[in-house]
Amino acid sequence: MAADVTKRKAGAASADRPDAPPPRWRERWRRRTTPWVFAGPAAALLAFFFAYPLLAGLYQSFTADRDGVTTWVGLAQYRRMAADPVFWAALRNTGLILLVQVPVMIGLALLLAFGLNQSWLRLRSGFRIAYFLPAVTMLVAYSVVFRVLLKTDGGLVNQLLDAVGLPAVDWLNGPGWARLALIGSITWRWTGYNAVILLAGLQAIGREQYEAAAIDGAGAVTTFVRVVMPQLRPVILFCSVTSTIGTLQLFDENYVLTGGGPGNATTTPVLYLYKVGFEQLDFGYAAAISWVVVAVIGLISYAQFRFFGKEASR
Repeated sequence: MAADVTKRKAGAASADRPDAPPPRWRERWRRRTTPWVFAGPAAALLAFFFAYPLLAGLYQSFTADRDGVTTWVGLAQYRRMAADPVFWAALRNTGLILLVQVPVMIGLALLLAFGLNQSWLRLRSGFRIAYFLPAVTMLVAYSVVFRVLLKTDGGLVNQLLDAVGLPAVDWLNGPGWARLALIGSITWRWTGYNAVILLAGLQAIGREQYEAAAIDGAGAVTTFVRVVMPQLRPVILFCSVTSTIGTLQLFDENYVLTGGGPGNATTTPVLYLYKVGFEQLDFGYAAAISWVVVAVIGLISYAQFRFFGKEASR
């Protein structure tokens, strides 16, 4: 009994010493709570400015504003969307731009990356900066510049066409030409950005692999197919996914260039969402459109990872 009392006193004395280690429960509690002390403010801001609006928008997509009163309407906004010809036209426009613009842009970026990766090229750093500069240009600013360049009367592009004896083109007022102008402007801005990313992927391939392929008698085409592409495929997949997401979220360029016209020829879902929400003040329908856009982006991104990611992992 006396021995137990002595042990308890010794333990209490050791606990009072400043150099005594803290109890285990206190150490575990400190390890669990310390990260949240630093991450807590950022997590709270993220929840307030991202998670809450996201959930509020989802709830709003099931409501409608009737006579100033928000009413629960269930899936009525989504049924309305299924019968909305403008929404389907916007989806078709985005699909057309996606099928044309993304492959062309990735192909041009790949060619640029190969050119910028050549050891004989002088002033390579200057060329890389020049090709990347469009990516840091403000969206509205470069869209305004393209609008001025493509004016039917007095635009620089039509002046150049006239100088070589070709007729002027009504770039922004014809459905086909307006889509082509939009595709051209997007390609101009993002080709250099993707080229820099692909260039980083090329530079990660060791020089000894090219030398080994040359020793085995592989030509340029065989080296590209057998050595370069298998290692560059994950980078191409990344560029394709990010470019697809950017195209599906297209708003600034077509809003400034054409306003979605002529005749909804360049209207995209995000531009239509803006018009419904901020011009017609139909926020329930706009919220439903936004969630459909999110679902489309998720499905297409999943399909790209599903079908091309397997090849990239081999």
